[in-house]
Amino acid sequence: MVNKNNGLTEEPLEKQLWKAADKLRKNIDAAEYKNVVLGLVFLRYISDAFESLHEKLKKGIGEGADPEDPDEYRAENVFFVPKNARWEYLKANARKPEIGKIINEAMELVEKENPSLKGILPKVYARGNLDSISLGGLIDIFSNIDLTGAKERSADILGHVFEYFLGEFALAEGKKGGQFYTPKSVVELLVAMLEPYKGRVFDPCCGSGGMFVQSEKFVQEHQGKIDDISIYGQESNQTTWRLCKMNLSIRAIDSSQVKWNTEGSFLNDLHKNLKADFVLANPPFNDSDWSGELLRKDVRWKYGVPPVSNANYAWIQHFIFHLAPHGKAGFVLAKGALTTKTNGEYEIRKNIIEDDLVDCIVNLPSKLFLNTQIPASLWFLKRNKTQRKGEILFIDARNMGKLINRKTRILRQEDIKQIAETYHNWEKNERYEDKKGFCKSVTIEEVRELDYVLTPGRYVGLAEEEDDFDFEERFTKLKAEFTEQLKEEAELNERILENLGKINLSDLKKDDNEG
Repeated sequence: MVNKNNGLTEEPLEKQLWKAADKLRKNIDAAEYKNVVLGLVFLRYISDAFESLHEKLKKGIGEGADPEDPDEYRAENVFFVPKNARWEYLKANARKPEIGKIINEAMELVEKENPSLKGILPKVYARGNLDSISLGGLIDIFSNIDLTGAKERSADILGHVFEYFLGEFALAEGKKGGQFYTPKSVVELLVAMLEPYKGRVFDPCCGSGGMFVQSEKFVQEHQGKIDDISIYGQESNQTTWRLCKMNLSIRAIDSSQVKWNTEGSFLNDLHKNLKADFVLANPPFNDSDWSGELLRKDVRWKYGVPPVSNANYAWIQHFIFHLAPHGKAGFVLAKGALTTKTNGEYEIRKNIIEDDLVDCIVNLPSKLFLNTQIPASLWFLKRNKTQRKGEILFIDARNMGKLINRKTRILRQEDIKQIAETYHNWEKNERYEDKKGFCKSVTIEEVRELDYVLTPGRYVGLAEEEDDFDFEERFTKLKAEFTEQLKEEAELNERILENLGKINLSDLKKDDNEG
């Protein structure tokens, strides 16, 4: 927990830390500040893991152990941290004017001793817009996390903090945040439906690695063996790839097969021969800049050549290409892909349906994604169905979830559980029944009759009117949402006034005179 002397005891730890760190951001852009903050969280993690093993090795000196031998740490899959990069050293120097330079040097030292981290860690701490007082304050904040337990406790707490901060930075960045972060509740739903217990998990547009982290969590929560799954990924944005590598390292997840190149998965597929047991992905919606004109005769286009103007059906076929003989895929896609008849997309969808690859389609509620208001859906594909051959399950979840602010919705745990259980009951042919307005099992013949449209609403119909409509409950819910909107607008106005107060009028006059 945070030091009680600071008076930060009421809210969850990650929220306390976020508020304290965000206060020190001042006028630094969130996109830049996230590298500063997450880099320090990562450094605290590897330093704690190092110190835990360092203490054990010190006790074993008489038996030949050497606490300063990097090989001792590599043997235990722990990063070796040189003296001038250890957290206690940073903490002791936190108030020095040159602390930014000291942190940069610490990052370089860690990379030098640990080749797998080469080129990963941020070295942005000596920039002019980041003052030493704020940096010292950040070190104090992360020093006040009580991690006196073993390495496992440290990894769990700091991993949770890292994940929470990623989400908060994504919210702060808005549209840009959606480029590296898939909302946690969407990832949880994908993983709950796919159940990646054992095998190879692949995400060819992996962002900051949320799909992998959630897959590992899923295995742990269901008493499985973490070593039973291996992850493969690719990312074209180098900054995002670095975040991913740190996110996975802080969870002690092997990221050696998570690759980066500027060309991306279409032009330079770094896992060409991979046949994955599970594909989990949230590709860019309706991407028109995917170099499709260079790939007209690609081997991946088994079901039809995707249009140059939109990558949606290129992604679908890329996922199918990488599926093992009994593999399953779950991914997010713009809702328009369910009905489009443009530039050959209709033919591709028709061929995929006729090949009995489509297992389930979920219509998602609005406002789940940070970077777009485009309606979205989840697709689940399966090779070689053993159950439900020639059938597709449609789920309409548009009315699920709750608003956490005026612009953002999340799926609740009960929503995730209901959707996932409905799918699994249908999949196993156990205790499943169609529910008007929510779910329906449909044959390929019925889909054929509707000209291969995959919109769930066309099949599940409208929910029956409830006779026991609770007006008071509905009014209370609307009132709470309205109050939340007013609160958000008040906070926004307060921030605007605060920033206006920071403007130096003499500087404005000076700029005006220079102009």
